[in-house]
Amino acid sequence: MNYRPIIDYLPHRPPMVLLDRLVEAGESRIVCEVTLQVDSPFCDGAAVPGWVGIEYMAQTVGVLTGWRALAKHSPVKVGFLVGTRQYQSHVPQFHVGDTLRITAEEELTGNNSLAVMCCTVHNALGALLAEASLLVFQPADLDVYLQQASTPSE
Repeated sequence: MNYRPIIDYLPHRPPMVLLDRLVEAGESRIVCEVTLQVDSPFCDGAAVPGWVGIEYMAQTVGVLTGWRALAKHSPVKVGFLVGTRQYQSHVPQFHVGDTLRITAEEELTGNNSLAVMCCTVHNALGALLAEASLLVFQPADLDVYLQQASTPSE
């Protein structure tokens, strides 16, 4: 299937778009890829630290919500990474030239716009490099949410 450029699915703009392409999309599961270059964000010229995998996962979740929005002819909206459970990077770093395949699958969705996403990062050979469950939140209306969040409670 042909997908749009990755930037169409995210509210991010370069240089903070870390992913290269959408590979597979479904209602509750998405797969994206990035091929690491010497000028990739967070790269020291040879590698990207393993902890950056959590941002690859978060952006992959963002692509899923963007893909869903565009499928309904709605605008792509901002979402938030609220937290993570047991992020494990099985490698200390990802190397230049590696193609990483990031998968996010919806595990649980609440009626309060919170969702738990099971995420993984694999290399081109299929080896598991990182895994986590992410808690994400996408407000129905960002302006209303920010207004409420900035108003002191009584």
